[in-house]
Amino acid sequence: MYNPLFSSMMLALEAQKVIELRLVRLAWGGREGSAEMQSMVTEKVYASFEAFSTMMQGGSPETIIARYREHVATNTKRLSAA
Repeated sequence: MYNPLFSSMMLALEAQKVIELRLVRLAWGGREGSAEMQSMVTEKVYASFEAFSTMMQGGSPETIIARYREHVATNTKRLSAA
């Protein structure tokens, strides 16, 4: 059985790691910090359009949360590797 509260809580916990890694990258500044800042804004805009599109096509909030968790996992992997 699917528990949306659990998925939402997991998303919040997983997002904290991305926030931490991004703040470190931004604090270092330079070209990488600037690129991360631009990437962060672009990703947020794209994710909001994606979520809106999913809802307009009849998608469920669970689908959106699962997709956000995929984005968070990708960002964690990308930021941890550098």
